[in-house]
Amino acid sequence: MKKLFSLVLLLVFALVLSACTANEEAGKETDGETGGGEEAAEKVLYMNNAQEPTSFDPPIGFDSVSWSALNNLMEGLTRLGEDHQPAPAIAEKWDVSEDGKVYTFHLRDDAKWSNGDDVTAGDFVYAWKRLLNPDTGSAAAFLGYFIEGGEAFNNGDGSADDVQVKAVDEKTFEVTLTSPQAYFLSVITNPAFFPINEKVAEENPEWFAEADSYVSNGPFKLTEWQHDSHFVMEKNENYWDATNVKLDKVHWAMVDDETTEYQMYKTGELDTSAVPAELSEELFADGSAQMVEQAGDYFYRFNVTMKPFQNVNIRKAFVMAINQQEIVDYVTKNGEEPAYGFVSPGFKDPSGKDFREASGNLVETNLEEAKALLAKGMEEEGYDTLPEVTLTYSTSENHKKMAEAIQQMLKENLDVSVKLANMEWNVFSEEQTALKFQFSRSSFLADYADPINFLENFQTGHSMNRTGWSNEEYDKLIKDAKNEANEEKRFEMMYEAEKILFEEMPIMPIHFYNQVYLQNEDITGIVRHPVGYIELKWADKK
Repeated sequence: MKKLFSLVLLLVFALVLSACTANEEAGKETDGETGGGEEAAEKVLYMNNAQEPTSFDPPIGFDSVSWSALNNLMEGLTRLGEDHQPAPAIAEKWDVSEDGKVYTFHLRDDAKWSNGDDVTAGDFVYAWKRLLNPDTGSAAAFLGYFIEGGEAFNNGDGSADDVQVKAVDEKTFEVTLTSPQAYFLSVITNPAFFPINEKVAEENPEWFAEADSYVSNGPFKLTEWQHDSHFVMEKNENYWDATNVKLDKVHWAMVDDETTEYQMYKTGELDTSAVPAELSEELFADGSAQMVEQAGDYFYRFNVTMKPFQNVNIRKAFVMAINQQEIVDYVTKNGEEPAYGFVSPGFKDPSGKDFREASGNLVETNLEEAKALLAKGMEEEGYDTLPEVTLTYSTSENHKKMAEAIQQMLKENLDVSVKLANMEWNVFSEEQTALKFQFSRSSFLADYADPINFLENFQTGHSMNRTGWSNEEYDKLIKDAKNEANEEKRFEMMYEAEKILFEEMPIMPIHFYNQVYLQNEDITGIVRHPVGYIELKWADKK
């Protein structure tokens, strides 16, 4: 009888424990059973991607709404480590020739695609030539111009055979550069240089468009993609370093409103969130908001092929009439640094001085000078009345607030009326690239860790220029800097180039970026690189 009573008590105790466990695991996804028959809670990270990715095709998804996901689905020869420096990835090691121009990468024997295929040197040859192929139409193609034959192929002056990349054998990839590049290993961490499974791509040219056809080689694989709604990534069991990937899934929402995103974070629907401007003071004060560096700029572009911005003095007048400090203090309110140049802080020259400090402030708010320059420009153009001006921005509540602040400052400080217009991101990007806008909102996040990446954007005809501006001296300085092995000379060229950019003023700088965010205290290991990618390879969830 005592034995029976004891058995009943044990059963009751087991049921109570089971009920407690069920309550603790409520809301967590499960996947299969453990050896003891208990369901194991999945580690699912809930993120927000804001918008539908432009593309998960590596050379096309060259923007902020595609590359964080791409960076976790794919992996290149090198990958930025937790210290933000390039580290071995698909390539376990490499050799460099004495002249610094030839790199020979040795791929890992266990590097595989999510479908089980080996990642080969041929996959990199295929992908890098496709990046540079003018028919691909990649906005990132310029990043490959340091490859011998790359620029000529992309410009239609050469062929794919002239591009100096080759597969020495299945696991040995060789590339020849036009000149030694101090930042080469950093550049090729960019998603534009990710490999593509040649066999898969040849069989299905749209392999990247849906989850069921997507083949990746990074920490995660794409398992669900409900367009304009959400997408899901799961741990890639074929990834060479899968043992260090702790998350089972990452669920990405697409909510393009920071207030809604914040509410989803508060209710537990998201594990991270941006910080709404109206709550920033409170969230910084209570220690909830966290901030890390990010290399990039929020700015506006003038179209110098459209009136009235063909006139440099009118462009300068508009810029000097804007108070960047007031914008970051009262509009964005996230601790950003006002931008009075284009290269962001954080890059050291050979003397150890920060580029931004050495180059100094190249423009400042000056209302009297702005009024005088506007009058001078109007006289030069024969304007009695300034032509109508429209500022166009991509649809977003934050961009709207910024545009309204610019509109108000130009009215108060120059008595210039500016109309506002907005459109969805994908259309906006195409129209801006085609120089359809007179005055438009823009941003730049560094693709790799070097000041030249900021400055190369404004070369004549560059895919990222989008202003119609051209200057021969500037172009020569950038070209020479890219081919200069002496770091002191290279930085001097870049300092001079930035000064020319601000003497001509095809842009209106507003602030340098940072990364301000909220994060669930149960989440660890997310790495936010200054170049803009979010790294989830080492992320974990309690």
